Amino acid sequence: MSNQKLFIEGIIATIPLVIAAFPFGVVFGAMAENIDLTALETVGMSAIVFAGSSQFIAVTLLSSAASFPVIVFTIFIVNLRHMLYTASLITRAKKWPQYWRIPLAFWMTDETFAAVSGKLLRQPETSGLRWFYLGSAIFMYSFWQLSSLTGYLLGQKLPGLAEWGLEIAMIVAFIGIVVPVLKARADWACASTAVVMGILSYDWPHQSGLLFSAAIAILVGLLVERRQV
Repeated sequence: MSNQKLFIEGIIATIPLVIAAFPFGVVFGAMAENIDLTALETVGMSAIVFAGSSQFIAVTLLSSAASFPVIVFTIFIVNLRHMLYTASLITRAKKWPQYWRIPLAFWMTDETFAAVSGKLLRQPETSGLRWFYLGSAIFMYSFWQLSSLTGYLLGQKLPGLAEWGLEIAMIVAFIGIVVPVLKARADWACASTAVVMGILSYDWPHQSGLLFSAAIAILVGLLVERRQV
């Protein structure tokens, strides 16, 4: 398959995920407008941080007058999951030139990881994977900026937009990302543990329940996998 076709295939594979993420970006834009960020600051955060959950946390912390180091550290912790994404793709990415790896690392998101992982599951020997990755990443990046700006502008016209519950679309998107790749018993054990622990620790302060649930779920998955060996 040519590089151009792989690029387009990456875009097509990401369309359902972009549709689900778009309302999430709209809610972020509306929240940013509610705390009096400018349009430039709102889109700038989406352009530089480019991580939905981290941006929501950042806006929440900004509204509570948290210090800059606290905001940066919290975002860093929340985004540690991207290290797991990187670890699963490193055998492919280490062969790519440095000028490819730097921008593609920045553009790594849950949606693009899901699209690329799905491609590898269907076609493990795909050559030119970086072009598929690039198509998915640029498409996702472009629409995230658009959704943030849309939310900001709508937030000016529709007070209370951030309270509409549109973020439920992102939950649906994550379910669509995760469920198709649950194959082994260890996968299901990890996912089930994450759901249960996430519910039990939902009210923990500073999103600490999220990190705790992820750690426990990974540990359970590893234990189940070792017992099967």
